[in-house]
Parts: sequence; C-alpha cells; structure tokens
Amino acid sequence: MDLRSKEEVFNSVSKRPKPVLVEGIPMLRATAENWDLLWGFAARPDDLLISTYPKAGTTWIQEIVDMLQQGGDPQKCARAPTHKRIPYIDLFFPKPMTSGLEDAEAMPSPRTLKTHLPVQLLPPSFWEQNCKIIYVARNAKDNAVSFFHFHHMNQGLPEPGNWDQFLEDFLAEKVIRGSWFDHVRGWWEAKEKHPILYLFYEDIKEDPAREIQKVAQFLGIELTEPVLKRIVHHTTFESMKNNPMANYSSLPSSLLDQTVSPFMRKGTVGNWKEYFTVAQSERLDEICARKLEGSGLFFRTQL
Repeated sequence: MDLRSKEEVFNSVSKRPKPVLVEGIPMLRATAENWDLLWGFAARPDDLLISTYPKAGTTWIQEIVDMLQQGGDPQKCARAPTHKRIPYIDLFFPKPMTSGLEDAEAMPSPRTLKTHLPVQLLPPSFWEQNCKIIYVARNAKDNAVSFFHFHHMNQGLPEPGNWDQFLEDFLAEKVIRGSWFDHVRGWWEAKEKHPILYLFYEDIKEDPAREIQKVAQFLGIELTEPVLKRIVHHTTFESMKNNPMANYSSLPSSLLDQTVSPFMRKGTVGNWKEYFTVAQSERLDEICARKLEGSGLFFRTQL
C-alpha cells in the first residue's frame, strides 16, 4: 500500500480533518482553501463584527447583540438560527450548505458578522471601513476545557485525544485558530487604534446587566429598564440552552453531535478545576504571565 492509499484509509476511518497552516496559524482545510476569498471580503462601513477565540462566549454575545438590535424582542431573535442571523465569515460548511461568507455577502446592511480570526488575519477591509468590533475574552483555563469538549462533539474539528493531549496542543499553540495568548493580546492591543469594545466573559457572568449596558452604549442604543431585564433573562445560560435558535440544535448531528457533549455545556467560571492538575494549572499560569507581560491584560479564573 503506498503512502497516499494509507492516508486515504486513515482519513476514511477517522473522518477528522488535520489543521492546515495559514500564515503560521492552524486553520481548517476549507478555510485555508478559501483564504483568498476570505482575505478579499468587502466589509461595509456599518458592519458590526463580533470576534472571539473559539468557545469564549461567542454565541452568548451574539444573542445579546441581536436582542439589543431587535429592541429586546425574543420573537424577532427567533427568526433564524444564530449562524444565519450573524454569519460566521471564516467557516466553510460542506456543500450543499452555504458558507458564512456567502451568507454575509447576500445579507442586506446593516450586518452583524462573526469571526474567530486572530487580529493579524482579519480581512483588511474591516480596518479600512473602520467597522465597530466587539471582542469577548475568556480566561485560558475555562476556555481550554470548553474547547476540548467542543472538539469531541464537533465532527469538523481535529481529533482532540484525551485531556492531557489536548492541553499540550493548546499550550503549544497547535489547536485550530492558534495561540489563545496571542489572540487575546492581539485584539487587546488593537483597541488602541480601532473602535473595539473589549469584554470579559467573567464580567458578563458576574453582572450581565452592567455589561449589556456597555454593549448598548457602544452601539448607540438607549435601553429602558424593562428591555434590559428582558435581555438579561433571555440571555441566561438556561434560556439559551433551551432556545433552538441559539443552541445549534438546527445543525445535523453529523456536524455537531450533541449526544457526545451539548453545545451549551456548562457556561460557568471555574469548571477548569475539574480538569487541570496542580502542575498543569501552574504551568499555564507561568506561560500566561510571560505571554501577557506588559499588556495590562488580567484574567479572573474564578468568581
């Protein structure tokens, strides 16, 4: 059996993709193959972009933003699943499903879009058009645990192995979308030059009303107390876990197998303690201190 035949047999058994490097950052093959299209994406001046490292509260902030834009009306937010309301521009589904890029290009203005790209790989038109961007960062420990479980249920991601193996890849910056450290720091530093609202997952968990007010102010939306309360209630973890327009149950189990792990799994701060050994926790703390030194970035790992 030649090398190619062995690879084909392996791929047919595993069915899990291998990362492909784009400018040194591990990406899914479909993203790499469509890179020129993505890099040339034409942002519009009134686009709003939501950016996060994967599993940092992306769907949560998407629902918060959509509720704000829809005047706090849950019925209007139930018009379509999250990935159709707010296209994920760097995700390319298998055909015949349309890509996030295609959905975005077909969408009338004003658009709200989503990305997991590190700051240096964001299509340049977003900077040229001076688009508003909301970034959410989550502490590395909880983020790594959530990403680990997401790998297990998401059939479109590389095989994660066990927890110890996955954490090694995470710390070695070999997981899809690359370094968590560079991602959170890159976007943190970009806010000095661009209209970026930088939020922390832990802050939203601690006081959702306060953080939702920040988002409303950033978007120029005036909030009444009843509307704010409605948004807080609609975007609780339990509400979203039971919301078919937000919990990704609309996607086939061949892509997201929610019998393995629900898309909305825990939504807590501190779940990392059930996975990290003391040595792993100390090692990540040391890397974090080194990688974020001088940035002013600080993360809470418990509330």
